[in-house]
Amino acid sequence: MTPLQNLTVEQLRQLVAIKEQIESLQGEIESITGGSPPPASQYPKRRGRKKMSRSAAARIAVAARWAKVRAAKAAGAPEKRWKVSAATKARMSAAAKARWATAKGKKQF
Repeated sequence: MTPLQNLTVEQLRQLVAIKEQIESLQGEIESITGGSPPPASQYPKRRGRKKMSRSAAARIAVAARWAKVRAAKAAGAPEKRWKVSAATKARMSAAAKARWATAKGKKQF
């Protein structure tokens, strides 16, 4: 490109006319599209897709399953409780007392 100082007056007028045409066309484009797109330098650069190993995906799946279980527990899902009869309680108590008696070296009650 030649320096502007070396151009004649006629060439400078031509440059100004062309520049005005370009600006008017850009204005028309903006009015049609509803604005100007940002320059390409403002777009973020796309990186390659990061791949996840199968073991990592499996760990995430296990964590998701446990999260679901914990959420159900926190939501107030009642726990199943075993019902023990009075006779069974008495047998269990007697067995515990017998274990403690032998552990302490005492006689049974």
